[in-house]
Amino acid sequence: MEIETELNLSLTPGVASRLAKHPLLTETTAVRERVINTYYDTPDRRLQREHVVVQYRKSGSIWLSSVSRAALSEDRDAEGAQWEVAGEPGEFDFSHVGDSGLRRWLESLREDLRPAFTTNFTRSAWLLEPRAGVRIELALDRGWIVGEGRRQAICEVGLELLSGSSGDLFSAASELQSDFSLHPEVTSKFQRGYRVLAEASPQAVKAVPVQTNAGMSTVAAFRTIALACLRHLQSNEQGLRETDNPEFVHQARVAIRRLRSAIRIWRPLLPGEFVSRFDPLWQTLAGHLGEARNWDVFLTETLPTIALAFPEDSACGRLSAYAQRRCAINREGARSALQSVAYSRLLLDFTAAVLALPEQDAGRLDAFAPACLDKRARQVSQLAVDALAGDAAARHRLRVSYKRLRYALEFFAPLFPGEVLRNYHVSASGLQELLGRLNDLAVAVQLTDEALPGDAGAVIRSWLEAQSEGLLPELRGWLNDFQQHPVPWRNQ
Repeated sequence: MEIETELNLSLTPGVASRLAKHPLLTETTAVRERVINTYYDTPDRRLQREHVVVQYRKSGSIWLSSVSRAALSEDRDAEGAQWEVAGEPGEFDFSHVGDSGLRRWLESLREDLRPAFTTNFTRSAWLLEPRAGVRIELALDRGWIVGEGRRQAICEVGLELLSGSSGDLFSAASELQSDFSLHPEVTSKFQRGYRVLAEASPQAVKAVPVQTNAGMSTVAAFRTIALACLRHLQSNEQGLRETDNPEFVHQARVAIRRLRSAIRIWRPLLPGEFVSRFDPLWQTLAGHLGEARNWDVFLTETLPTIALAFPEDSACGRLSAYAQRRCAINREGARSALQSVAYSRLLLDFTAAVLALPEQDAGRLDAFAPACLDKRARQVSQLAVDALAGDAAARHRLRVSYKRLRYALEFFAPLFPGEVLRNYHVSASGLQELLGRLNDLAVAVQLTDEALPGDAGAVIRSWLEAQSEGLLPELRGWLNDFQQHPVPWRNQ
């Protein structure tokens, strides 16, 4: 879905029943129709693996046969291919498919194709004309996704820009969102259909490489990276809301860290009001997730090592009970943050602001990247000396600086292909991992002091501090190794 021209927002059935009374809709009459889409695949899901869609769609009394191949790139301008003709379900006539290789492949699978799942919903559509020259179709879809005896409700609003600007589209969405709890969605009915079939728990999603290139303008690159960070964040929403798996909190937090790093990198080129408005909001959300992540790491990674070191100490039992309570409290806090109206509004408002960033005087990315990387590399070098001679706070500052350098390397990686960049990035990642272990130990000291203040936790805190001291020679070795690597952006 191209977010410049289309938006998809979920809502609850109670909200949906009140939508038609909104002032935006009262001046126009809804057009209602029943929409049925049946998607086909082989029993072993070969079409899904190849990103190919075969469907029969009924709109009104007409059946249409459709074949499409999804674009595999994260580039927002990349387009897939689609072929559609009139046809009855199950006919499987692929003669209209323009890609000869795809056509032959589908014909070879003809006998194995079976109905996989169906989306069956009622669509109520309104044509909005908020001002002269602007036309937006608003569609309310309510129904079910059904597959192999399982089903999931459909209750969502789609906004499609027919004429006007993306700002007009987001203005309409924002006006609706001010009165109703509408949440931007990143998964389509089609994607949810396969999830219904799998009947599996959500899987944590890691960041994927961002498709930047040397010829992009700096603003276009920031837009691509920022929207990729939002996709990463939203891909982990369901798991964070519905499970206790700590990896969802971790990945959501990484997505926000990457986004805030991008804002810092591009700060000199971004409007001041953009940075001052959004960076504090993302920082607040990151704080909710950070507390949950600290206790998750302590409970699942640090506490087991403490228990092995002090198997007979009753303080470990009290520490474990306290940590479990704090984990539950902070996880609920993270869930509440991602279920809040403020979060839904932040997603929509931030996306609109990113799309509206001015392109005037935006230079090329390949001219912008080296100076950014140089700046972050200098910060790392300056902080490395302090980290080896200083305390946990100094090592934490170095860790944060390395994270920012690593994220910048990942953002600009397509500009500097080759073994030199890979080696440099591997070394930076290994050093960051060690700094992460040191940070976990420093945080564990603080959390132990909270759970067992004073003498009750003194022995455990001393042991944790000793573990940190034992890692310092390894840190010195990693720093020396990293500093020996040639800087890839200076060798281009």
